[in-house]
Amino acid sequence: MRLADALPKSGSQKRRRRVGRGIAAGQGASCGFGMRGQKSRSGSGTRPGFEGGQMPLYRRIPKLKHFTVLNRIDYTVINVDDLAGLAKGTEVSLESLLAEGIVTTNDGPLKVLGDGEIEVALQVTAVAFTASARSKIEAAGGSCKLLD
Repeated sequence: MRLADALPKSGSQKRRRRVGRGIAAGQGASCGFGMRGQKSRSGSGTRPGFEGGQMPLYRRIPKLKHFTVLNRIDYTVINVDDLAGLAKGTEVSLESLLAEGIVTTNDGPLKVLGDGEIEVALQVTAVAFTASARSKIEAAGGSCKLLD
């Protein structure tokens, strides 16, 4: 076998379509693109994602990793460890924590998180407790009261 014998299989290659060479060629003056319009002009058509001037889909959808949560609740959070310095039997609420100076700003309803340890029995009133915070407060002899 020689290099000259390496030919493509017959029928696998078709000849190029010569357009715009008169009506006898089959693709005459308009070359199969029609009479008028953006897609009949020279040059490429429109870029990918172009929707005719309408705001395209890739600009209509959010770009961040998540959608924003509507009516999100911001909590004033505090850890169990921050409550460990209070006296035994103290009633803990957002107002009492602001008065004590443990919490400095009211960012919304109080939520108690379970980071740290506590040995003092407290009566804690909050809107939300994590499961670990509730178990640590009740294990120390305190109570957790939920607000609506």
